[in-house]
Amino acid sequence: MGIELPQVGESVTEAVIGKWLKQPGDTIEKFDALVEVVTDKVSMEFPAPHTGVLKSIIADEGETVPMGAVIAEMDVDDATSKAAAVASEVKAEAPAPNRVGTLVQGANVGPTGGTFRDTALEDQMAQRTPVASPAPATTPVTGPAGGERTYSPVVSRLAAANGIDLSTVTGTGRDGRVTKGDVQVAIAAGTSSSTAAPTAHDGPVGNDRVIDPSPIRQMIANHMVRSVREIPHAWSTVEVDMTGLVACRTAQRDLFRERHGVDLTFLAFTAHAATRALRENPLVNSSWEDGKIRLKGRVNLGLAVAAPDGLVVPVIHDSDREGISGLAQRIAPLVERARTGSLALSDVQGGTFTLNNTGTLGSILGGAIINHPQAAIVTTESIVKRPVVVSGPAGDAIAIRSMMNICLSFDHRIIDGAEASSFMQSFKNGLEAWTSDSELD
Repeated sequence: MGIELPQVGESVTEAVIGKWLKQPGDTIEKFDALVEVVTDKVSMEFPAPHTGVLKSIIADEGETVPMGAVIAEMDVDDATSKAAAVASEVKAEAPAPNRVGTLVQGANVGPTGGTFRDTALEDQMAQRTPVASPAPATTPVTGPAGGERTYSPVVSRLAAANGIDLSTVTGTGRDGRVTKGDVQVAIAAGTSSSTAAPTAHDGPVGNDRVIDPSPIRQMIANHMVRSVREIPHAWSTVEVDMTGLVACRTAQRDLFRERHGVDLTFLAFTAHAATRALRENPLVNSSWEDGKIRLKGRVNLGLAVAAPDGLVVPVIHDSDREGISGLAQRIAPLVERARTGSLALSDVQGGTFTLNNTGTLGSILGGAIINHPQAAIVTTESIVKRPVVVSGPAGDAIAIRSMMNICLSFDHRIIDGAEASSFMQSFKNGLEAWTSDSELD
């Protein structure tokens, strides 16, 4: 029986096989953690959909596969075979749903793992009587007749690094496909070809090292390349006087923590100003889809967070409905889950605009890549004290002010300079409106 990679979200079309938690020959119970899967949004553990024995692994670790692809083969018991026959019959009678199951309510999705459960199949089984299915074939798979053999990138790299001639390796995967395990067996058996051509990885070159990116880094790389390739980026930068906001935070941070149990961070203020600016400039809260502009009905603010495994963007849904205290209380646990790898799938879905805060890392100016398919991303930079010309009743004077740059990257198909400037002015005004005695909502 083929085990398919389940659909985990409308915008997720492919995933990387991170790590197989079971190996061919292992006996597996239904819902046992089977494989770690990495998307450009989250990492999760996919459980076995049936009880049985893992027969073969088709998708190797590090391989990118589309959702719905067969990634492994299992030998299952008779009851499960009958259930699969019913599922196939139901599938033939009705169009396939958009989702191949659902995540169990409340399950975490991240390096600690989540749980996927085929609830659609369970519902179908509760309503139908199982029917007999043909016994599984026992004839060894010999591979497709004719045609050139193809190999996954992981298999090719492993074989090249160890001098294995893949044409001499017998594949145990589906349709005779050579798997990573097959290559490892060949390496252990000492069947390396002595005439294999050297590769770029053979031997050190000076002090250079060549490393393979982690699965999540590869997904991030693909996502960034797609964004730059499809979106014509343009940029705008504005200076913001943060002196009043800094004074407000300094004066009220202790009382705020006593009342609300979380820190009063600059991120809460910038998120508040960004969501208000998005309401005033709805074109920035949109996306380009099939030659049309989709104006989003909700403001779902994504926060770019540097996590141990790479950048993740958890989402504050309906962020424009929150005040400073509400945003602070939602941001703190969300960022903590992002940094500990315990985000739920719902935490990273539905974002309409991204706020990037590289100022905490010391950056003073930058141009971020837009989080595809959104229309824009704004970056808040470091707050730096410096001399600034200020105007007062007595005329111009030099004063020491807390200044910050805000940088907007925007999709020029959707947004022109005028709309970008309008958003930036709204954002700037929202940040500069605070004083030491401002009331926090």
